[in-house]
Amino acid sequence: MLTDDELLRYSRQIMLPDVDIAGQERWRASKVLIVGLGGLGSPVAMYLAAAGVGELVLVDDDEVDLTNLQRQVLHTTARIGMPKVASAAQALAELNPHIRITPIAKRCDEAELLGLVTEADLVLDCTDNFTTRHAINRACVASKTPLVSGAAIRMEGQVAVFQPQQDDSPCYHCLYKESDDENLTCADSGVLAPVVGIIGSLQALEALKVLANVGESLTGRLLIFDAKETAWRTLKLRKDANCAVCGIQE
Repeated sequence: MLTDDELLRYSRQIMLPDVDIAGQERWRASKVLIVGLGGLGSPVAMYLAAAGVGELVLVDDDEVDLTNLQRQVLHTTARIGMPKVASAAQALAELNPHIRITPIAKRCDEAELLGLVTEADLVLDCTDNFTTRHAINRACVASKTPLVSGAAIRMEGQVAVFQPQQDDSPCYHCLYKESDDENLTCADSGVLAPVVGIIGSLQALEALKVLANVGESLTGRLLIFDAKETAWRTLKLRKDANCAVCGIQE
């Protein structure tokens, strides 16, 4: 049950007819896994914490670096050299003391990742590593856990939602085969700071919608953002019956 302090803190959300007390309590009861606490993970973690998602599990094996601060707004100059999950946990605890935060400062193997994904109500992929993206997708498909995936590079970004608990939902591998992947990172190609903020904010929005069953999610669609033209495109995604991860296996 929400406390008086929580009712006041979340009052602007609770007054929304699509959310109400029931939606806020769903968020409070939710456990969310965020993999990657960089440019995308920063707005994701901050908005989910502020919105009152009950437990956030944070996974990242990196440390805060000076070059991160141009876009990774969760971290500060004073926390350079600190593990990103520790920096994030400190910031989020100050933002909302009502939530639980579990920092994991390591690169998880597939078995560990599957365990974390299985325990979560929803997963947010905020990484920039295709190997990790595919590992997260496999774990989500195996455990039938909803996945919100985001990516941003240069002046472009994209967001998609995959819900393997729905028979007709595609998975990340339906969209990108492992052989198709180009390992482009912000360190190699650059990125405009607000682009990751926009994409990460959309990931947080989609996560909240899925958790509280509010509105229509991006499941089955890929939303693409062109920052140079300030233009959006939406592509329909279909489940690949022959997908090596979520397809029907003979």
